[in-house]
Amino acid sequence: MSDAQRTAAQGGPEPEEIRFFGTTWVEHDGGYGLRRVGVAVGSLVLAAAGAAVLRFAFQGLEIAEVGSFVNVLVVAGFAVCSALAFRRTWDGFVRRADPSADSGAERSMQSLMLIGFIGTLLAYFCRSLAEAPGEKLRRAEYEAARERYSRRRESRAGNPAARKPKPNGTGAGSGTKLGKKRR
Repeated sequence: MSDAQRTAAQGGPEPEEIRFFGTTWVEHDGGYGLRRVGVAVGSLVLAAAGAAVLRFAFQGLEIAEVGSFVNVLVVAGFAVCSALAFRRTWDGFVRRADPSADSGAERSMQSLMLIGFIGTLLAYFCRSLAEAPGEKLRRAEYEAARERYSRRRESRAGNPAARKPKPNGTGAGSGTKLGKKRR
């Protein structure tokens, strides 16, 4: 039984699941390596397929003879959206989104992320070469939660009646009964 499973069985913190990996990232078991390879290859193949679809769309614009200004505008728009989507996805692997952020801003970013889907897929590819996307962040949070849990468990351990009395005479075994004032 792994440390994570033992802590969870004792009522401790449970690791957060990562998309495509579940909780295999904790102990790097359950096909973790194969999953990383699968995510890397899959995201790269999907990015290439997306680039091919965008190329067909661009050829459609050339056939329609919309002009060089529109062609440049479309290419620049997709490039900027892909770069922003890459950065936003990469930041999501490193830190949590600010919970106080305006939800309207999140909704407006969804369309940008959709247009820049190639950037998102490339961020998944690059991150999965080193670890499961988001593993470092989740591991730091999980380790901190386990540490807090173990400190709480240690501070509560033992028989409360056997504790040493507090120096001011108010602890257990100080000779006073609870609920009665000393005169």
